[in-house]
Order: sequence, then structure tokens, then C-alpha cells
Amino acid sequence: MKRSPGTNGIGTLQERSLHAALKAWYAQPGDAFEQKVGCYVIDLVREPLLIEFQTRGFSALRTKLGRLLEQYKVRLVYPIAVEKWIVRTAKNRKKILDRRRSPKRGAVTDLFKELVYIAELAMHPSFSLELVMIREEEIRHDDGKGSWRRKGVSIGDRRLVEVVGQQLLCGPAAYAMFLPVELPEPFTSRDWSQAHGTPLWLGQKATYCLRKMGVVAEAGKRGNARLYVRNNRFPCNEKPR
Repeated sequence: MKRSPGTNGIGTLQERSLHAALKAWYAQPGDAFEQKVGCYVIDLVREPLLIEFQTRGFSALRTKLGRLLEQYKVRLVYPIAVEKWIVRTAKNRKKILDRRRSPKRGAVTDLFKELVYIAELAMHPSFSLELVMIREEEIRHDDGKGSWRRKGVSIGDRRLVEVVGQQLLCGPAAYAMFLPVELPEPFTSRDWSQAHGTPLWLGQKATYCLRKMGVVAEAGKRGNARLYVRNNRFPCNEKPR
């Protein structure tokens, strides 16, 4: 693997706190940070594995991952906040006005919000996805520059509080865990959503991804709803937590 000398310390490259903290937590002795591989800078190299940390949209990584997978083994590490604390600061960004726990709680099924952009890549034998379940703080500034929905409060940063679990997904068979035993056969996106307690739009993204990966196959329609059946090569599993 040809790469630049880089650094054995953690590079910043204007990354935010959560991204940097995850790299520091994930690192092992001998890992190299911010290495240039070909025309791309890689977050962490643990030969022969290239590891990228993504705290937001996967769509921006689609081309990069596709090209890297032509030659290398690539792992994408993605955090999901099972608990989030909202920290609101004053306009000067120093004084803390309040800290409260958000009612929203993430789950492993949230990965389909982003996986929909790279579903085909998830089938690649050299690709793996690692979910890191975390507790985080979201720092908000009462500066009048944010969304009207937040009454002008802007989101400034995300901070890692604690890692509470990990789940590694390698190859299409690993995604069979998202087909719980209680799913009917055939099933719809709505059935999937009801089994997991998610909104329908997320069920639609999930069934799209699972179909692209060959974990399920289309089996006609029921009214306007597409029907799906499991691929028997991949056994069903208990509902993931």
C-alpha cells in the first residue's frame, strides 16, 4: 500500500469534536492517521485496512469508497447516538445556559437513513460497516443564526460522552439480523416498520437497501405496496437492539 509519510498523531483537518474523539477512541498502537492513499486522505490506516469515520451523510463518500474498494479493504465507522444531551450556550459561546436530555434515542436501524446512498457498496467483499453506539452532547449557540425551528439557535458541535457498544457488519448476510422472526412472509415496508417500531419512510429505505444487497427479493404487490421475501441463504434473526 503506497501512502504518504503522514503522521502517527491525530490530524484535525478542520474536523469536529465527535469525529476526532471517535478516531482517538478507536485507535490502536501502530495505526496511522490522515494518510494519503492515492488521491484521497484516509482517516486511519491499520494495514491492510483503510478506516473512515463518518458522522453525517454517506452520499459524499460514495465515489471515494467505490474507488478505494477497487484496491483496498475499507471499513466505515458510523456513530449512532442512543442518548443525546442538548447543551445551550449564550451568544458568546462560553456561558452554558442549560443542559437537557433529548427525548430522541437512536437505534441501529437508523443506519438505513444513510446506507441507502451506498447500498450497492455494502455487498462488496472488501467493505465493512461498524456501528458505534454512543452517548453524545450537541452544543447549541443562542446566537440568532440558526434555523427558525430552533428559534435562531445554531448547532455548533457534537461531543462524544461515552461509547456504549459496537456492531460490525461484513457482507450481505450480516444484514439478515434486520429481518426479525416476527415478520410475515411475504412482508411490506410497513410490516418491517411495525416490527422495528420505526416510521414508514425508514422502512422503505431499509427494504430498498436489503433488496439491493440481495437479502430480500421482491415478490409482487399488495395493492400499491411492494411485497418482499427473505433470501433463504440468510437466516432470519432476532430484532436488533
